[in-house]
Amino acid sequence: MKSFQKQIKLKSYSRGFHLITDTVLDAVPEISQINIGQLQVFIKHTSASLTINENADFTVRTDFESHFNKMVPENAPFYKHTYEGSDDMPAHIKASLLGASVQIPITNGKLNLGIWQGIYLCEHRNHGGSRTIVITAFGI
Repeated sequence: MKSFQKQIKLKSYSRGFHLITDTVLDAVPEISQINIGQLQVFIKHTSASLTINENADFTVRTDFESHFNKMVPENAPFYKHTYEGSDDMPAHIKASLLGASVQIPITNGKLNLGIWQGIYLCEHRNHGGSRTIVITAFGI
């Protein structure tokens, strides 16, 4: 069994949904040494998340942002956690809905994603800053 792990700091992204598949792959070229395995990507933050979805049409990412903002609105009168800004509590909720990690099969040294799938960084804050992810690849 082979295993590789890297922790990387992503650049600051604006609020929204951003493809980071190439950034992840660039960080762990050792994936090419794994015939059958798994890749896990974990984000070390509570107001940003990760998901897998459409990698071709950017309007999907725009629609995600619009939908999540309607589903989890800012300035709701029932939020108690408000001292970090009106986008903070909604960001925590959105991050919990989407999750802190994704797991992808590795087959013959490559991610076994569907043809239209990519890894998204979901930045839920207006000014979230750089985010840290841990990338772990393992297999035979």
